[in-house]
Amino acid sequence: MFFYLSKLLGFVISPLIWVFILFIYSFRTKIESRAKKARIAGVVLLYLCCNSFVVDECFRQWEPVSPDYELMTTKFDGAIILGGIGTIDQRLQKINFGGSADRLFQIVPLYYKGQIKKIIFTGGSGSIEFPKDKEGLYVKKYLKSINLPDSALLIESESKNTYENAIFTKKLMDSLNMKGNFLLVTSAYHMPRSVAIFKKAGFKNITPYITNKVSGVRRYTFDHLFIPNSGALSALHMLLHEWIGFIVYKIKGYA
Repeated sequence: MFFYLSKLLGFVISPLIWVFILFIYSFRTKIESRAKKARIAGVVLLYLCCNSFVVDECFRQWEPVSPDYELMTTKFDGAIILGGIGTIDQRLQKINFGGSADRLFQIVPLYYKGQIKKIIFTGGSGSIEFPKDKEGLYVKKYLKSINLPDSALLIESESKNTYENAIFTKKLMDSLNMKGNFLLVTSAYHMPRSVAIFKKAGFKNITPYITNKVSGVRRYTFDHLFIPNSGALSALHMLLHEWIGFIVYKIKGYA
């Protein structure tokens, strides 16, 4: 039920849905003053949600900052990589990597450099329509295709959300008596919730390793400050979904 509810919430909190509701209301109401206010509110809301500077600042306040591990000599027993890094190609039966695949691609070089001993990937199917397309199995297939040995891999492929990522991974690692220091690898915007959930699940020695950060150097160029950007709207929806997820997980005691 929680899995399906999260999908529904993802739809409800979309800024575009709010804008459509305002415009639909403006055409339905018979009071012209209310219709005018609803249209103005819709335009203003859409502009703010498409403003790159505003959205960038929201991410800047939320995303944590971590050290540059590539410049460190610290060694870790493994890196726990959270799923949600691509979609499954039904015809070719392979994974098509998306922007969040940075979680995986940042870590593979650390294995070859000897900074981590094992790559631990956690992620099943996040799709209601295709529950059998378990991401972890396709990631394992990819990693073996680039010659990573089985001994370097640990795959958890049943989890559907971050809470299950933590619970199922902890159970799997405990069954193998795996202990030590581990990197926790996920996107920057997703890290605050992930760290809280994994610590709640019983992980003691985890170090955040952030990837594909959205906020960068603060920019004051004209286009960044004033020109609407559909990419900003998409990024804001992602951040709002993360905020709601964090609140819900706190209420349920998962984080």
